[in-house]
Amino acid sequence: MTEEFKLRIFTEPQQGATYDDLLRVARTTEEAGYDAFFRSDHYLRMGDVSGLPGPTDAWLTLAGLARETSRLRLGTLMSAATFRLPGPLAISAAQVDQMSGGRVELGLGSGWYEEEHTAYGIPFPPLRERFDWYSEQLEIVTGMWATPSGSTFDYQGTHYRISDSPALPKPVQSPRPPVLIGGAGKKRTPELAARFADEFNLPFVDEDTARAQFERVDAACREVGRDPAEIVRSAALVLCVGRNESELARRAEAIGRDVDELRANGLAGTPAEVVDKIGRWRRNTGITRAYLQVLDLTDPDHLELVASEVAGSLD
Repeated sequence: MTEEFKLRIFTEPQQGATYDDLLRVARTTEEAGYDAFFRSDHYLRMGDVSGLPGPTDAWLTLAGLARETSRLRLGTLMSAATFRLPGPLAISAAQVDQMSGGRVELGLGSGWYEEEHTAYGIPFPPLRERFDWYSEQLEIVTGMWATPSGSTFDYQGTHYRISDSPALPKPVQSPRPPVLIGGAGKKRTPELAARFADEFNLPFVDEDTARAQFERVDAACREVGRDPAEIVRSAALVLCVGRNESELARRAEAIGRDVDELRANGLAGTPAEVVDKIGRWRRNTGITRAYLQVLDLTDPDHLELVASEVAGSLD
C-alpha cells in the first residue's frame, strides 16, 4: 500500500461481535498489510440483527488490541461526546496511546443514536446542546494533551469546568494523537474541523456530497488562517468485493444487502470495479484514506482478497 493512499478497516461490533471476534479481524487486518483498524463506538445494534452477544466498549477493545497488535493504527469512528466526560476520555485515549506505543487516533462526534442512550441510561439532550458538549470536549481533550508536564490545565465552559488539572497522563504521540472529525453539518461541523481536526471523514455519502463538504471545511480553515491542506480527507464506505458475481452475491447476502444497491452506494463489485471506484473518489474528492466498513466479521478471505487485488492495484 502506498504512502499517498491508505485503506483502513472499519468494523461495527454493536451488530454482534465479541472481543475475540474483533481480535481475529484486527490480526488479519495487520497481517494483510492494511494501515489501520477502526471500530464504531455504539452500545446498541441497528437494524434487523440480534446484536448477540451484546456490545463491547470501544476504548476497552482498543486497549486490548493495543497490546495484541504491533503496527496497526487504532481508532474510533466516532466516539460520542455523550458517552464520556472529557477528562476521563483524555486519560483513556492517552493511556491506550501509551499501551500501543503511539498508534491511537481519536474520532469524536456529537452522538446521534437516541435509542442506545435510552437503552443504557445515557443522557441525550437536543442536538444544539449535544453540539455544545462536543465543542467543549474537543477543547478540553486537546487542551489537556497540549498542557506541558508540570503545568496545570483550567477550563471554564458552559457545560464543563476544570480547575488545576495536572492533565495527565500524556500520550506518546507528539504533539498529540490525531483527532478525526466528520459529518455533514454545513456550519458548526466545518468550523470545529478547522479548529481541531487532523482528519475530516465523511461516512456513507456520494462523491458530490463529499466534495461539497470538504470545500466547506477548506473555507472554514481559510477563515481562521489555517492551511486546508493540513487536514487529511477521508471517506467511509461499505465493502463488498467478490472475484465473480457468485462470490459477490454470497457476500452481499451475508450482510443483508442488495448487490445493485451496494454497487451504487458502496465499494462493491469485482476487485477491478472497486479499484476504479476508489480512483474516481480520489480524483473527485481528494481523499487519501478510505475506511472499508466490514460488516461480516467471519470472512477473513474478504479482507485478504481486497488487500491483494485492490490495494495492490492502487497507484
